Amino acid sequence: MKIGFMDSGIGGLNVLQQAVKAMPGEEFLYYADSDNVPYGVKPKDEVIHYVDSAVGFLAGQGAGAIVIACNTATSVAIDYIRQAYKLPIIGMEPAVKPAIEKHPDKRILITATPLSIKEEKLHNLLKRVDNNHRTDLLPLPRLVEYAEAGRFDADEAYTYLTDVLSGYNLENYSAIVLGCTHFNYFKAAFRRIIPAHVELLDGIDGTVRQLMHVIEYNKLTAATKPEEPLVTYYISGKPVTDYKTRKFYSALMSRAESMRIL
Repeated sequence: MKIGFMDSGIGGLNVLQQAVKAMPGEEFLYYADSDNVPYGVKPKDEVIHYVDSAVGFLAGQGAGAIVIACNTATSVAIDYIRQAYKLPIIGMEPAVKPAIEKHPDKRILITATPLSIKEEKLHNLLKRVDNNHRTDLLPLPRLVEYAEAGRFDADEAYTYLTDVLSGYNLENYSAIVLGCTHFNYFKAAFRRIIPAHVELLDGIDGTVRQLMHVIEYNKLTAATKPEEPLVTYYISGKPVTDYKTRKFYSALMSRAESMRIL
């Protein structure tokens, strides 16, 4: 059984990396919609169309379950996609609830794309779990651009983060929620700026656990499995066959793993 992952671009590789580690005997498909990235500054209807196309493609390639490994795509399209397709669909949710439960005293900064911050899904989540109104919302659209260009350690990315975070007294915060999978590539830059006590949280582990639960519950595990993890990559529906792109994706998976400890 193949497990499909889709993202607006390379952010979802952070999720795929953990799924490959947790489920080493499965076969994976990864759809990077790089022709249409970024999603976070586009109209909602346009993003729903892109997500629908990606999920339809992955289903056509034999995916028995699909992870929308993109917070923005999840926030605007998950309900529509679950109604349109009969196979299990797993989405991303910002780690707001874990952040509030782990840090009951100080404030929490939630970072995401502009579209995610505008959508009802995030605000409904905050209504459910942030009873004391201890969260603040911060859009970081340019981080997606830097990520897609592979400029994770560039001075401009660090300067951008320094500028946008300068408006907050970070000593008053206990956690920053990374509400976009692209943001995980920049944990090293965050760590250069934020106080040591501020924890960086994301929803990746929770998403992978939910995927594993869904696979087990629906008995979707393949009878025969490859000896090593098998991943097939697509860019907006086109197979990735060139060495340069595959090497870039491999480097991104390695960076995703290295950023986990920060």
